[in-house]
Amino acid sequence: MKIIVAKNYDELSEAAYGVIKEVVLSNPQAVLGLATGSSPLGIYKRMAEECTEGKVSYKEVKTVNLDEYVGLPPTHPQSYRWFMKTNLFDKIDVLPENTHVPNGCAADLAAECKRYDELLEKLPRNVQLLGIGNNGHIAFNEPGSPFDGGTRIVELDKSTIAANARFFESEDEVPKKAISMGIKGIMASEKIVLVASGSNKAEAVRAMCKGPVTEACPASILQNHPDVTVVLDEEAASKLYFKLW
Repeated sequence: MKIIVAKNYDELSEAAYGVIKEVVLSNPQAVLGLATGSSPLGIYKRMAEECTEGKVSYKEVKTVNLDEYVGLPPTHPQSYRWFMKTNLFDKIDVLPENTHVPNGCAADLAAECKRYDELLEKLPRNVQLLGIGNNGHIAFNEPGSPFDGGTRIVELDKSTIAANARFFESEDEVPKKAISMGIKGIMASEKIVLVASGSNKAEAVRAMCKGPVTEACPASILQNHPDVTVVLDEEAASKLYFKLW
């Protein structure tokens, strides 16, 4: 596990974008695993800027997202499909048919989970972008999620609902379930880049990097992946090192 500590969020975003950019430039047909939330916004901004400037093209790239809320249609402003559309897909030259997000409104959610796992097998990712939850979750794999689990419907932890309430009018409006790529699917990516910023992520980062590999901290499984880059700002990294004074 390679750990990069940046001074601030802008430097964090630049460093993480550099890894993704290298993948795309070396393989114009790369498959990118993407994430939502506030953590990757700086990365997506840089992707859009350099695509507009003609430095990087995503015309042949395919994307696969980690998760989606159950019950929110793609046009809902808080759906992850809408998040990706407005923050990235509409700003780069990726083809819409090459972007994939789980369907949280599928009539048969079990069948949708199976379909998504089959899609992941057909589109092996060259790099998977991740954030980390305050409780150590990756995607919506909450504490206790099996390391060998596939795409499935998950009940969101109370702490996750509370953390996501800032995106809704109230906490009551936050969906209580999501469809999420399983940890098995995440670990299948050739390369993983995880970004975290802020002191509220420091304890989860410490458990991920320095704690035991345990389902109590789903992100700790990343210690077993052969190619993981963790990009942190100084606040998120604050509990990784002991001070001697």
